[in-house]
Amino acid sequence: MESAARHFQDKNALGFGGGKGIGKAVVVEWARRGARVAIADIDLAAARETSAEIVSLGGCAIALEADVTSEASISAAIAETEAVFGDIDILMNNVGAALNGNPEDIPLSEWMRITDLNYLGTVRAVTALLPKMLARGTGHIVNTASFAGLYPYAASRMPYAASKAAVIALSESLALYLEPQGIRVSCLIPGPVVTDFMASMTSWTKDCPIRGPGSEFKVMMPAEVGVVLADAMAAGQILVPSDDAVWKTLEQWAKSPDRFIKGKIDDFARGEAGMPVIANA
Repeated sequence: MESAARHFQDKNALGFGGGKGIGKAVVVEWARRGARVAIADIDLAAARETSAEIVSLGGCAIALEADVTSEASISAAIAETEAVFGDIDILMNNVGAALNGNPEDIPLSEWMRITDLNYLGTVRAVTALLPKMLARGTGHIVNTASFAGLYPYAASRMPYAASKAAVIALSESLALYLEPQGIRVSCLIPGPVVTDFMASMTSWTKDCPIRGPGSEFKVMMPAEVGVVLADAMAAGQILVPSDDAVWKTLEQWAKSPDRFIKGKIDDFARGEAGMPVIANA
C-alpha cells in the first residue's frame, strides 16, 4: 500500500465539480495531502471560494469555469490547468444532477439531460485527458457514482440511477484496460451524505416520494467522504463506497436479485422508504 502522503504530494489534480459538496471535500483533502488542485465548476464563484479556502490553509489551488457538457470547455480547463501546474496526474469527474418523478411523467429531454451531464460528462473528460496519461504511463482517474447505481432502490430517480450505473460500469472497464498500463482508476460510490444536492431537484410527479438506500446507513459529512476516497486511492482501491456497510446489502442482492427487488417492493408498500436516519434529528 502506497502512503497517502506520497500518492498526493506534489501531484497536479483537476477536479470537475469541485466547487461544493462532495467534490469540494475531495479537492480540499487532496490539497491537504500535498496536491496542487485546479477546481473546475460551472459555478465559478463556488470554485473561487473553495480555491481561496485551500490557499488560506497553505495549499495551492486555482479556480476555473467549466461545463462538462461541452468538449471545448473541458479542453480549455485541461489546457489552463496544464499551463499553470504542468501535466495533470489526477482527474476527478464529480459533476451530477438528479430529478424526481415517475418515469411516465419525465420528458425524454430530461432523461437525455441527466445522461449528458452525469455519464457523458465523465466520458468527455476521460477521453480528453486519457491520451496524455497513456503516453506517460501514469495517472489516476476518479469518477463519482452513487449507491443508486449499485443496487435498485431509487425508483423515483430512474434517469439518475441509470446514469450512475453507467459510470460504475465505465469505471470498472476502464480499470481493466488502464491499470495494466500504469493508470489507476477509482470510482467513488457515495451513499447518504449531507449536501444540498437533493434540495435542488425538480419533481415531475406531484407528491412522488423519494426512496432511499436503506435506513441502516449512516449519513456522512462530505469531509469524511473526502478522507475515505483519498485513503482508498492511495491503497489502489477501484470501487470506493463511502460506507463499507453497503457490501452487506450487495451480498443480499447477489443471493437472489429477484427476491431482493420484491423485498424492496414490499418495503415500499409498508411505507418503508429506506431513508437514512440522521442522528440527533
